[in-house]
Amino acid sequence: MNNNIEILLIEDNPHEAELAIRSLMKNNIANNIVHIDDGADALDYIMGTGKYADVQKRNVNRLILLDLNLPKVDGLEILKQVKSNEKTCMTPVVVLTSSKEEKDMIESYRLGVNSYIVKPVNFESFSEAIAELKMYWLLLNQWPPLNNKY
Repeated sequence: MNNNIEILLIEDNPHEAELAIRSLMKNNIANNIVHIDDGADALDYIMGTGKYADVQKRNVNRLILLDLNLPKVDGLEILKQVKSNEKTCMTPVVVLTSSKEEKDMIESYRLGVNSYIVKPVNFESFSEAIAELKMYWLLLNQWPPLNNKY
């Protein structure tokens, strides 16, 4: 696995974004975190379009932590576009949301989400959830070579 892992945090609530970043730092997962706070910018970043068109693409593994309730483009639309694009379809996406709505969960899995987590309300529980994300997605999970076409 590439040690230069990029975590893309897509979260519009500044308090929850700070909490996620602090949890990632507390659990030593702070290398290469990119935080984007609206859905349109997130799609541009993921797809390398718009203001991110000139960003040199690196061959790094990426984990997307995705909130569903976002301005401009919602999380379900981001998930749909990521999972339907040949270049990004194998990128692991973890929905990290406050929504306990069954319809959101069902639609997320229908669109190909890798995991759906309802955000714990306090920092300690949130930090524990992030530690478990680290253990599974960044240590145990096997990453396919992203530059191979099968």
